[in-house]
Amino acid sequence: MTPYQRVMNRLEGKKVDKIPNLNIIMTFAAKYIDIPYSKYATDYRYLVEGNIRCCDDFGIDMLSAISDPCRELHDFGANIIFPPDGVPVCKDFLIKKHSDLEKIKLKDPLKGKRMLDRIKAVQLFRQRAGGYYPVLGWLEGAFAEAANLRGLTDLLIDIIDAPDFSTELLELCAEQAIRFGKEQINAGADFIGMGDSAASLIGPEHYGKFVLPYEQKIIRTFHDMGAKVKLHICGDISNILELVSRTGADIIDIDWMVDFKKAIKTLGSKSSASGNFDPMILLSGDEARVVEEIKRCIEESDSNTFIAAGCEVPTNTPVKIMEKMNMVLKRHT
Repeated sequence: MTPYQRVMNRLEGKKVDKIPNLNIIMTFAAKYIDIPYSKYATDYRYLVEGNIRCCDDFGIDMLSAISDPCRELHDFGANIIFPPDGVPVCKDFLIKKHSDLEKIKLKDPLKGKRMLDRIKAVQLFRQRAGGYYPVLGWLEGAFAEAANLRGLTDLLIDIIDAPDFSTELLELCAEQAIRFGKEQINAGADFIGMGDSAASLIGPEHYGKFVLPYEQKIIRTFHDMGAKVKLHICGDISNILELVSRTGADIIDIDWMVDFKKAIKTLGSKSSASGNFDPMILLSGDEARVVEEIKRCIEESDSNTFIAAGCEVPTNTPVKIMEKMNMVLKRHT
């Protein structure tokens, strides 16, 4: 069974030869192929090489174009810093006052330097391993991108004090996400990953008004194009879990601080859960503890559940731990 067949079967609750491993690899992949992370994040060829090697060597079942949350932000014109061995960061927000929103214009992903680089990664994934591995594109959800443009603190104030401004900003961010996702699907993505982690910091009332409608709109659009969607909201989403289950996402990442069994039950057949042990357990190098946590996740799983750390695999995770995880999963179908 190929990883593509394994993932697609698991989505439908069908029999698989191994529970699919959907670990998120970014900085670990760059270190594994011995390059600075700045190269991994800015040259799609390194990203593709690192992903394919990690998937081949550690039994990860999905190729992913994720690298950092600053792709769209860079092409909007933000000042992005690229540390040699760290994830790119924005040093200044583009929307310092409400009137600055007028300066933010939608961008063509095919003309944006960093969005185009990710699209090229998807194309190369497709050329080298499409059909054998499922290919996962990536973009920022509307709320996450709004936080990138405005700053999280100010955005949280705005959704209370300036809801009309917030809605206008979110509409723009949702449209940019749709444009970016469409081009990745056209390039060959089977899945689009959507990072919306800032949404874990708000309660059900505001999630229902300022996050859920935009996630639903984006996901519907990609479904209409024949792609599937993986939603990533790291952090504690326990209080919004029922609303998250309404997004329509095919796979929803569940971080380690969320009750995995409850999450699986809440999602039911609507979405597949992926998770959910603490990534720091991988970094610890404690094989016995890693095995214990993976088995715990397996025991709590349903027939459509995926296994992964709750968020990104830490950079310095020992290779033996990644190999051990694959060995444990191979013993369970």
